Amino acid sequence: MGSRLAVSRLAVLGSPILHSRSPALHRAAYRELGLNWRYEAHEVRAGELSSFIDVLGPEWLGLSLTMPLKHEVLPLIDDLDRVATLTGAVNTVLIKPAAGGRTLAGFNTDVAGLVRALAEHGLTRAVHVTLLGAGATASSALLAAADLGAEGVDVIVRDTAKALPLTELGRTLGLTVTVSAFDDLARARPTSDLVISTLPGGSALSGEFPPQLRRNVPLFDVAYSPWPSALATSWQESGGTVISGLGMLLHQALIQDRIFVSGDPLIPLAGEDDVLAAMRGVLSRDPVEG
Repeated sequence: MGSRLAVSRLAVLGSPILHSRSPALHRAAYRELGLNWRYEAHEVRAGELSSFIDVLGPEWLGLSLTMPLKHEVLPLIDDLDRVATLTGAVNTVLIKPAAGGRTLAGFNTDVAGLVRALAEHGLTRAVHVTLLGAGATASSALLAAADLGAEGVDVIVRDTAKALPLTELGRTLGLTVTVSAFDDLARARPTSDLVISTLPGGSALSGEFPPQLRRNVPLFDVAYSPWPSALATSWQESGGTVISGLGMLLHQALIQDRIFVSGDPLIPLAGEDDVLAAMRGVLSRDPVEG
């Protein structure tokens, strides 16, 4: 696909986007792969995605999507993969030439990215998971919990009505989902195996989780900017384990590049270990790039 034109273009879209590390990650991958591809970041606000895509030229190969576009893109997609269909969230768009135009294929790499990031920290199973938030990434986190063998998930949100899609997805996945409000944080189950926060960076909570939970249960915080988040700080001050969202960002980006190169998230890249190392190196040596 990289030979379609001399230079293929890709980008991450969202708002806000200045903090995104995606350009640095993908550029490192393309250097390692020897691909003459350009990857950029574009500020695209809610309601602007369709018009942005409409004017893309034939040199465009794919898009990465972040807030607030993971749901907005759905009506524009011609083909959805299984994970994107289940979660109702697309973070990867493959633009494919077709007779008389093009088609858009939508994928969700957040689920695999989250699972792979947890595995790097030795977390491969969680019977009970506590999940914060009800946005687009929350559905991916719920599916990731199912992949980890979860039987029950406590969903904690600002507005309990917004958790209905998560309850329905949990039913589809065979999970028992209970919903509570942020006001009930102090009464959260202290014996959970894992806490996943999908709250945007900079979010503040009105209360705190029980000290026992913060001390004994690992927190995976999808946010990575600003870091540490208020939630991560409360965990660290309690002596608990905190995992930032950079690992998820890294692994979901790698799977995105599988899609951009071959069209299939399951086909490894050539020299994938070296590609992953190059991407990881960018994260470790330049905390502000991208």
